[in-house]
Amino acid sequence: MDLAWDQVMSLCGAFLILVAYAMESLRPGKLTPFNFQALNALGALGLFITALMHSQYGFIVLEGAWLAISLLSIGRMGLKKLNKIKN
Repeated sequence: MDLAWDQVMSLCGAFLILVAYAMESLRPGKLTPFNFQALNALGALGLFITALMHSQYGFIVLEGAWLAISLLSIGRMGLKKLNKIKN
């Protein structure tokens, strides 16, 4: 089986999202919130790029939102950490 690089990227993206979901569902608390969001963000990025390449608009919206939500969560975690350092 010969997989194109975009298919490998989409499989890796799906795998990362599923690992985060499985870990949080089957072993709650094993992943830190940052690691959970980082896995989601990286996975969504791979799927988002693949969806863009193939003009799959529904998946562009889904993965774009997934990526944005994950990045916003990571940003909020960073801001909380900065506030703790300041205080």
